[in-house]
Parts: sequence; C-alpha cells; structure tokens
Amino acid sequence: MSVKRRSEQSVTLYNPSKAYNGYTMIWAEYAKDAWLIDMGGYIVHRWRMPGTPALHGRLLPNGNLVSAIIVKTEKEPGLTGEFSDLGGLLLEVDWEGNPIWEHKAPYYQEHDFYRMDNGNTLYITWDEEGLVPPDIATKLKGGLSGTEHKGVMWGDVVREVNPAGEEVWKWLAYEHLDPEIDILGPVSEYRSIYPHINSVFSMPNGDILISMRHTDTVAIIDKATGDVKWRWGPGEIAHQHDASLLDNGNILIFDNGCQRRGYGPTYSRVVEVNPATGKIEWEYKSDPPTDFYTAIEGGCERLPNGNTLITESTKGLVFEVTHKGEIVWEYVVPFYYWGEATGFYYGEWLNTLFRAHRYGADYEGLQGRDLDPKKFDWVNRVYGPDAFRKEVVQ
Repeated sequence: MSVKRRSEQSVTLYNPSKAYNGYTMIWAEYAKDAWLIDMGGYIVHRWRMPGTPALHGRLLPNGNLVSAIIVKTEKEPGLTGEFSDLGGLLLEVDWEGNPIWEHKAPYYQEHDFYRMDNGNTLYITWDEEGLVPPDIATKLKGGLSGTEHKGVMWGDVVREVNPAGEEVWKWLAYEHLDPEIDILGPVSEYRSIYPHINSVFSMPNGDILISMRHTDTVAIIDKATGDVKWRWGPGEIAHQHDASLLDNGNILIFDNGCQRRGYGPTYSRVVEVNPATGKIEWEYKSDPPTDFYTAIEGGCERLPNGNTLITESTKGLVFEVTHKGEIVWEYVVPFYYWGEATGFYYGEWLNTLFRAHRYGADYEGLQGRDLDPKKFDWVNRVYGPDAFRKEVVQ
C-alpha cells in the first residue's frame, strides 16, 4: 500500500461503472457502533450495540442485524492471550437496534457464527467439553512443546442452536480430526488451542465448512456423521480465514500467508479453489505481493457481479476487486478505538475490523429503509468522504 493511500481515510477510490453498487457494513473492533455506508463513504445508518463485536455482524433479509457481542475477556475465565476474541452473546436486533433474539453461550463463543436458512445459528466455542483428552493430546504433532494451557489442550467446538436457544447439534474437534494428519504448525503455534477454528459456514446440503488456522486447513464436515469428508490447505495456504462456498461449487478463502512455508516475502491473497480437484482456479494478490498483508483476521466475499470484497483487517482497509484484479472501490476505516486485546495488541488506537459485508441496493433487508445520509450530517462531516481526499474514476 502506498504512502498516499495510508494517509487517506473513508472512500479513497471508486469506479461506479465497475463496482458492485450498494451498501457496506463496517464494524470496527472495540466499537459499539456498527455503520452502514454508501458507495461514496457516507454513513446512512447506525446500530448502537450493547458491546463490541466478536467479531462481526450480518444484515438479514428481514432487515435485522445478527451479531456476536463480547461480554467477557479471556482474563475473566482465567485464560491467556491466545484465547482472545471471546464473545459470549449472540444477539439479533431490529433496524432500530431493539433486541429481538439473544442466546448466551454457556461457555466462550469465539470468532465466528452463521445464521442458517432454517433460523438456527452455528457458532464456535472454546469450552471444557472440548478439552482434548491426554491420550489424544500426546499423539497430536506440532506446536511449541510445553505451551498447553496449564497442561491442557483446548479443542474447538462447533454448536448449533435453534431460535429457542436449544442446542440441536455439536461437533467436538478432537473426536473427528486425525492427529497424524491435522497437525499444528511447528513454528510458533501454542498447543493450548486445537485447531483454532476461525470461520464456520453452512452449505446447502447441510454439511459444514470450517477454517482451521493452526493447521493451515479448510475442511468440510459431514453433518450427519461428524466425519471430515474433505480437507485442503497445508503447503498451499497459511493461517487462513473466512472460507465460504460459491455458487459455482468452488470455495473462496482468505489466505493470510502468516508463516507461509518456504523462503520468501510475507503476503496475503484470496484464493478460489475447486474442491473436486484441489486446483486454485482464481487468486488475487497485490503487485508487489507484500503491499497486501494482514497476519490476523481478514475476510473475502464474492459479490453478485463477480467482483470480490476483501477486508485487510489490520490496516482497517476494505476494497473491491474485479475478476482481473483491478481495484474498483477502496475504503479506509476512519473510526479509531482504544484496543485492549492481550493477544496481538497492547493498548493502542486501532481501526481494525474482522470482516465487512456488502449489500446491493435491491437487497430485501434494505427495502423501505431510510438511507438518507443527511440523518448523520454531523458524523459525516467528521468521518465521511468530505473530510478526506478521494479519487473518483469515471
């Protein structure tokens, strides 16, 4: 990223003829306000939430916002910094921010959730039910020796609850992963967390797609049996996030590139892989590749016009690229908040965000809504595009 682009905020580039025009949800970490902005960067709506995101929110077709909220830090249950990003409260609010539904996770909800078509909600947890039994833990390869949490490995759990909050399905990682195959990275992975699931996605056939950061693997879980029916990634991707199934059957992945194998520069990219062949059918990376990099978090979303919306988390940057890799929209988060996370940051002002989401002007959840930026005139004067320089490509 150039010095020029680092110094600018809000919308810094916009090509109306090539971008997928609509509204983008921006929710910076440590912030209680989730914002909806138009393509020019003007704020058109705000949800004032009861807490900070754990780690993002999604606009539903009914116009409600479903999110995960941080209600405790890793310090409260006696965990350490690698267990940051705890949530605890799954919350749905209406357009005005009034609570419609909530589910308090019995343990430590973390990283990601997914609202399913049937109204159920998938989410990831670290909890005592998922603790890896000693006989399995000793077989598990990789990671830094002696870095278990008080001698114990915490295994991820994926849970599904219905609208009544009743658990209807769960998946314990240690029961279904193979300690000979699903091994931890050898460079710097703590053996306290296994395998560090950071995204969950419900596929149309009912199977579950997950991303496992500490094993450099994206996998598909057979919903009926819990078995891992497909896995891909080691040697191809590194510490990835945000795996999702595309309409063409391929899988889109944010490849962070942290601790990438082999000698060379560190960079991030987005890849589209064919699960039938394991072949990467499309990728986006910067030129030079090192201009695009976030060691943690990160998101990618295929838009209806074939473009891809990408979140470069640690730079607070959201940008849209065409299939040919041309950047046609770019937004630098202008909201800075004091970060207290103990995992990667130690008390500093941050504009990071986990993921951004784009909704077309015809999206069902936006119909009949007042999206006039004049409602937020004072906020736009400070954080909108007029407060910063911008480049518009005609």
